[in-house]
Amino acid sequence: MDNAYKGTYISTATTTTVGTQPSGILHSVVIGETAAGSITIADSVGTKAVLKSNIAEGTYLFDIGYSGYLTVTTAAASKITINWK
Repeated sequence: MDNAYKGTYISTATTTTVGTQPSGILHSVVIGETAAGSITIADSVGTKAVLKSNIAEGTYLFDIGYSGYLTVTTAAASKITINWK
């Protein structure tokens, strides 16, 4: 199961580090409930994506690599799950 994606659930306005290995893959972001705040995804190189504050609930596929770490900053208390490895 070493190749299985991990899921990290976030439900508050915070910055969460979800991956700290030298490199990895951001598979998807599942938006379960949105609040009035953007969601920013970044790694050690820079910003990977910014999801606007009024994004619709659903699953957003990325399948992109990241380097150094993967952080997710939620500007409001959206309920999201980050799938990564």
